[in-house]
This record gives sequence, C-alpha cells and structure tokens, in this order.
Amino acid sequence: MSNLDLRPAPSLCGGTGRTGPVRDVQPGKQVPLGESTVVRRLLPNLGRRMVGGWCFVDHYGPDDIVDEPGMQVPPHPHMGLQTVSWLHEGEVLHRDSLGSLQTVRPRELGLMTSGRAIAHSEESPHGHGPFLHGAQLWVALPGEHRDTAPAFEHHTDLPVINGGGLSATVILGELAGATSPGTTYSPLVGADLTLTAGTDTRLPVDPDFEYAALTISGESEVDGVRLAPGALLYLGCGRGELPLRADSDSSLLLLGGEPFEEEIVMWWNFVGRSQEDIEAARADWMTGSRFGEVHGYDGDRLTAPELPPVPLKPRGRAR
Repeated sequence: MSNLDLRPAPSLCGGTGRTGPVRDVQPGKQVPLGESTVVRRLLPNLGRRMVGGWCFVDHYGPDDIVDEPGMQVPPHPHMGLQTVSWLHEGEVLHRDSLGSLQTVRPRELGLMTSGRAIAHSEESPHGHGPFLHGAQLWVALPGEHRDTAPAFEHHTDLPVINGGGLSATVILGELAGATSPGTTYSPLVGADLTLTAGTDTRLPVDPDFEYAALTISGESEVDGVRLAPGALLYLGCGRGELPLRADSDSSLLLLGGEPFEEEIVMWWNFVGRSQEDIEAARADWMTGSRFGEVHGYDGDRLTAPELPPVPLKPRGRAR
C-alpha cells in the first residue's frame, strides 16, 4: 500500500532506548487512500514513530463497497522496507514489478520485501465482495538488509494458538512458541488476536520486545485499558505476559519487536538513512529506472510528490 499524501512530512525514526511498561493510547488520523478508501493512520503519529521494526500502520474499514470500486492504489515504488497486507474482509489483488499477480484474502499473509527497489499496485478485484476491512503495515529493514533483492510471499497456512477464549494467528515473527513462515530481518512479531465474549486470559510475551495493540473490531481490554475499534495502545517493554479481557467478541492486532536501534528517514514510500538516499530513490522512480514496471494495472502510475524544502535528517526515537 502507498502513502498517497502529496505533501508527506519526513518521519525521523529509530534510535536506541527502551521504554518500560506503559499504557499510552496513540491517536490516529483519517487519510484518503485512492479513489474510495479512507484509512486510519496510527503509525507514525505525533507521539511515536516505531514499535520495534514496525514503522507504518493503516487500519481501514469495515467499508461497504458494494457499489464502489473499493481499494484502487496505482503502481508506486517502495525501498528499504517490507509491506504486510492483512485482511478481515474482502480481497486485494496484488501486482508488482517482479511479475507477481496474487489475490490476498482474509487471514492470508501478503508479504512484500522491497529491499533495494520494487513497485506494486493494489486493487479490489472485479466482482469483489461487499465489504473491505483490514490493515496495511510496514516493517523497516535494518541497514545490513535494506539493499536485499526484492521478493513477494503469499502464505495461506499460518500458525494459530488457541486457549482460554483466545485464538492468535501469528502473521509474522514468533509468539508463544509459534513461528510464521514469513521472512523477517529483525526480531519482531505481528499477530491477529480473536477474543470470544467472556475471555479473561494472559498471553506470554517477550520482555525484551516493545509492543502495541490495535483494536480491529469490538471492544477489548489490554492490560486493563479498554480500547474502542481503531485505537492503538503503546505498551513499551518489560512484560512477560499480557492480560487480555473481552465482554463481547472482539479482535485486535498485536505488534512488537526489539526496539529498532538504527536511525532512519521515512518519506513517502521510502525508508532510507539520509537525504541522499531519498533523493536518489525519488529520481529513479521519476525517470523510470531501478523500480521496474507493474504490468496489467488499468491506469497510470503514481507521480512522486515534491521533496520538502527542509533537509531530511535521520534522528533518534525521541522527538
């Protein structure tokens, strides 16, 4: 998925440091995406730029798209990151400059590693279902892997942890001994948690990881904090287990990882380490080199926005 903001601000992320256990609800903002989709952008936000390697989180829907085109994101570039597509309802057709053509359906992992350069498009296919509901997430690649070869993975058989009213699908990384088949480049986890009404349980987590929880549907309590749909709760590090409660059926995403130790600059759809990285990526996209071509999308590719008038400087995690 693309950041379609025509005036994207540079996101200065990364840096060392661990935050002990906290309960910090992070605000999101409404952002238009393509022709008919509005998303809630929860990361980066004014208070926090990253959770482990996770550097971008959009939550969308549930949207009624019976008479709408649904998601329509034209070809656009990525560099230095992985994209994670995760659906609860609907379908998204992925095309990329490697020649991949794949429909991603609910609770299937669509994982794209941009590495040094890739381009892709995303759209609701013809004859799509009535609703669209899901999340799009990015993971920043550490420096030693940011120039890796681009790749796309599609996994339909993901590990599931069940017990005590909780069902946890491990999307990426490892949780409670279960490991996703998706490729990772830093210690992290992403999991889809479903809680049935009356659930009161504790989920084992890694005390060295920082975590955040995003409510997808229903209301649930995470470590004593009640969350409405679309809310992101930052939890910090230092927990060995995470208390979870639900009075009604609900679901949420759990994101975590070791605090990302590197400083990065995130601008538009690129993750780099310097102004020069971003300038070169933008120029390569505009001239048609490096990122390749996406075939089959009915429409023009996106044009990169103008670079901001201020220098893009990598900085640490604190503002």
